[in-house]
Amino acid sequence: MLFTTWAFWIFLFAVLGLFYLSPRPARRYVLLAASFYFYMAWNPRFVLLLLTLITVDYFAAGWIESRTGAPRHAALVLSLAANLGFLAYFKYTNFLLSIFRPSAHPLDIILPLGISFHTFQSISYVVDVYRGKQERIRSYTDYALFVAFFPQLVAGPIVRARNFFDDLFHWHPPTHEEFQRGATLAVFGLAKKLICADRFALVSDQYFNAPAAGFLPALTGTVAFALQIFFDFSGYTDIAIGTALLFGFHFPENFRRPYLASSVTDFWRRWHISLSSWLRDFLYIPLGGNRHGALLTYRNLLLTMTLGGLWHGASWNFVIWGGYHGVLLSIERLIFGKREQPALLRLPMTILTFAMVSIGWIFFRAKTLPSAIFVIHQLLQPAVPGQTLFTPWHWYLAAFTLVLALIKEHSNLQIRGWMRVPAIVIMLLAIEILGVTDRHLPFVYFQF
Repeated sequence: MLFTTWAFWIFLFAVLGLFYLSPRPARRYVLLAASFYFYMAWNPRFVLLLLTLITVDYFAAGWIESRTGAPRHAALVLSLAANLGFLAYFKYTNFLLSIFRPSAHPLDIILPLGISFHTFQSISYVVDVYRGKQERIRSYTDYALFVAFFPQLVAGPIVRARNFFDDLFHWHPPTHEEFQRGATLAVFGLAKKLICADRFALVSDQYFNAPAAGFLPALTGTVAFALQIFFDFSGYTDIAIGTALLFGFHFPENFRRPYLASSVTDFWRRWHISLSSWLRDFLYIPLGGNRHGALLTYRNLLLTMTLGGLWHGASWNFVIWGGYHGVLLSIERLIFGKREQPALLRLPMTILTFAMVSIGWIFFRAKTLPSAIFVIHQLLQPAVPGQTLFTPWHWYLAAFTLVLALIKEHSNLQIRGWMRVPAIVIMLLAIEILGVTDRHLPFVYFQF
């Protein structure tokens, strides 16, 4: 059930109505039933996998809290083995098979929707219980809702248990202002997807499906995908955050104008924030972080980002993409340390950061490693007059979004309450007139 289809919005309105018409004690059951229905609308069989992991983690957390010593460690290992084991089987079996048995035929394995996200969310809960940072949840229903809550189930953001249960256990209906803000955010997210992301997808798909020779086609194809993936994923996140707010749940910010970052380090503080913080708290810091000297810090950065790349997809392209960012982060730390950049360098460093991030996106988008290398080779060719893949419409759209981002970066621009209804109407009209509504492209991160 895609967020961009009428089926989802009818489902959402029905669930909202049922939720607020139900007695307060029954509302979590309404949300849980709706979340499982939402997941089963894709493939009913995989709800058994979801229930299995929920059950394992629920009882593992209980065992961890009530035991000491070896049994406590065993419960943690069981939880990690279940989550990472299922993730490894469904996502990485064919990749590993291609490495160790190149002549073998790939197995017919369907990747369960959202498995990368809900496994990381569950791991964060169990590990926090183990560390004593989170009390175990005594209600199976409450824990199942935490994992399966439909706005973030498929592609995040990765919500921490303490934030979710603080809302659940101290629930209050959203204020009029919050309800309007949630609705506005959801519609704006839909506009990002249908007007911006899918429009740039027409260009990036055209190029990366059959990369052409020449600097300008490679440049426009690469920039198009950089813009596509931002609008696509941040659009999904806006819909998820806005939808959750309609039910009284406050999800964390997941994007903070990442293409205005003046360093790759700053980029990762702004891009997919919930994943970046997860990798920091559950991988980088346990590896030692920056506590054991420069060389080990660089190793930890490289390992964390490489595994983060592998989390995104089972191919050498994603491994290289993650390792590439690890190298960039290490180089920045070597050059700048913890010093702030001079103000005069901010603009050129922002341009350079966007360029470096966009080069990384080539590995993310290209179908094969040779294809990615070909595109990079074309970017190294001298620029000669030729046909770009951007139409004037794309240039206007790119310029408009850049200006809007700059205005928002340097102001506290907010849509006032009385402006929200007209803004929603305008966005819906813009979607109808300008949106790519005939292709129903899935969100990019649905494949992870």
